[in-house]
Amino acid sequence: MAHHSALHSNFNVDYVIIYRFADTYNVEARNGFTSLMQALARVGLATEVRNGDSCSLLVFVKVGSEKRFAQEVYRSRVKDWLHGVRAAEPARETQDALSGESLTEAERFRIIHHLITSPRDEGGAGIVPKEGQWKNVESIFPLHDHTFNKDWIKKWTTMTFLKVEDLDQIRDRFGEKVAYYFAFTQSYFQFLIFPAAFGFASWVILGSFSPAYALVNGLWCVTFIEYWKRQEIDLGVRWGVKGVASIQQKRRDFKHEKEVRDPVTGETVQIFPATKRLGRQLLQVPFAFLAALALGTLIATCFGIEIFLSEVYNGPGQSLLVFLPTGILTMSVPTLTTLLTGVATRLNDYENWETSEQYESALTRKIFVLNFITSYLPIFLTAFVYVPFGSLVVPYLDIFNLTARPFAENETQLQAPQTGFVINPSRLKKQVIYFTVTAQIVNFALETIVPVVKRRAFSKYQEVKSERAAKKGGAGSGVTIDDLPEEAEFLKRVRQEAELDVYDVATDLREMVVQYGYLSLFSVVWPLAPVSFIINNWIELRSDAVKICVEMQRPTPLRADSIGPWLDSLSFLTWLGSITAAALAYLFSNDGMGPDGTPASIQGWALLLTIFFSEHVYFLVRWGVGLAVSKIDSPGMEKERAERFMVRKRYLQDALGQDVMDPPSSFTEEKITRASLEEDARQSSLRTTSPQDHFWSRQRSWEESAKVGANLIEKMAPKEGKKEQ
Repeated sequence: MAHHSALHSNFNVDYVIIYRFADTYNVEARNGFTSLMQALARVGLATEVRNGDSCSLLVFVKVGSEKRFAQEVYRSRVKDWLHGVRAAEPARETQDALSGESLTEAERFRIIHHLITSPRDEGGAGIVPKEGQWKNVESIFPLHDHTFNKDWIKKWTTMTFLKVEDLDQIRDRFGEKVAYYFAFTQSYFQFLIFPAAFGFASWVILGSFSPAYALVNGLWCVTFIEYWKRQEIDLGVRWGVKGVASIQQKRRDFKHEKEVRDPVTGETVQIFPATKRLGRQLLQVPFAFLAALALGTLIATCFGIEIFLSEVYNGPGQSLLVFLPTGILTMSVPTLTTLLTGVATRLNDYENWETSEQYESALTRKIFVLNFITSYLPIFLTAFVYVPFGSLVVPYLDIFNLTARPFAENETQLQAPQTGFVINPSRLKKQVIYFTVTAQIVNFALETIVPVVKRRAFSKYQEVKSERAAKKGGAGSGVTIDDLPEEAEFLKRVRQEAELDVYDVATDLREMVVQYGYLSLFSVVWPLAPVSFIINNWIELRSDAVKICVEMQRPTPLRADSIGPWLDSLSFLTWLGSITAAALAYLFSNDGMGPDGTPASIQGWALLLTIFFSEHVYFLVRWGVGLAVSKIDSPGMEKERAERFMVRKRYLQDALGQDVMDPPSSFTEEKITRASLEEDARQSSLRTTSPQDHFWSRQRSWEESAKVGANLIEKMAPKEGKKEQ
């Protein structure tokens, strides 16, 4: 019983801080640790320290001062109200404000993390892992709630569709940023039902490269993007984070050039000239060119080698040699991509963005360029180079004969035919099938299965190493020798979580965006692609939940009101898909065979006209769908209107002291008698009266006005008898 309790209890721990001092002298390490304890205590956090692994300490953190924490929660909510995130002002009394709205676990963790990491001038401890005086702080992370994780995974494995309440649960546990990813993937999964069904029907009836399928798929893409834009707003209202992007956190690495006084607020503002940043941003142009050149050259070279080995070389070992380009790409592309990602990060640092949100958005756009090249360039080469120009290109591919020369029996087997070359019409379809099916399976294995195997192998290695050390002199049990029996299982779990990787939701969003690109750009080649994606995404939703719970540290809850710049990437892919799908439908209109490798069979004017017409249809449809979606009411819009109405009503009540939103109550006027008329005449004789006074004194109440009006109607209105005549 005690073992089970320790396994599922977190002992009220909010955060764990890993303090590692392997490369630090004794005195420096102790002084740094003392500073860490003082900084945490200064912001009202309580701490407990236990032994970590070799040369590290586990610092357990929880709220020590509930009063200080309540003030921080109240300050956060007031800040939201001031920035327009909240419609209503929080109650003036702190306790009333907190009791009126419950605190979610994600909000609690977010505010505690803010206390730990925010600068001292903003009320925090200013602890940033691996920076400055905190170089020995390795990581800061919350602990998993294993009871919730187990129930969450069990529940999701029995569900086909997620409800909005399930997304609420994710938001309450892991924050809005993670919840938006699951909301997007769920919406994308549900929307895929139609293209999957239509794609299957097209595959059976229409075949590949159907203009009808290209048109319907383009309409679906536009509708989905416009729907998701509205869905982002609805979720933002539901979760109370609409407009939260306006609350931006300044980067610690931001370097200002001057300080000016804000003419509105009077505050001193740090400025980095926008023109100078623009000049640095222009470096993206040569970076994009060089990245495209480097990755494009590598991919195109392997593409040429693969064409040569599969369609030119006819010597021994051909069936094995055709895998050589794949091996080269598998080893080279990740390495080159990592190198270019490092360059993109340095370029992003050089641009000197002021806030974290701006920095992440700029970096995301640079990463998207790299992903676009590595993901889609091979198919573009096949569709728009190999198929139309194959007869012109292939004769020059014998420059790659070095790859097969050691295996060739004679020179004839290495020579490309100068005439009579016939392209492989199924090559493009096979490529699309690989990227939409095989690559998805491989990616799932690399993302889900391989980390589990690696972690278990590492754990087993650690056990064997510890046992051997214990046999030699007992050193192997040094980490856990001081653990109390009631804490042993808990500390073991914490040490295991400390070894896990940090979850990055941007990686999962990138995968979904790249997949969407295949659907938008190339599903006209193989209409069954949406069927593959809908199966993959059902599994992906559950595997990502397992990944967060088992393979990663619990993510620190972060707020967001959208999926960020990835929405721009989706819009770009939708636009490009309208062009690409139309071009493919035209090029392969010849029974799906496409050109025969000679560009003479392609009518350039017809291709350009097809692209021009398709793009303008896209713009027209996007405008129409966007207008239609904006007219449709939604729960989020209704909630926002209700909140604003209540704010206005409450303000008027407070300002005027009555319920001014209700109609005024009726009142009874004093009866007009002879005595009252004589009194009015006497009062008017005692003062000078103007024509205006006489005008407004003839009818003293609404009842009298009603009687006068009724008498006038009686005199002037036609009689019923006359009217009938």
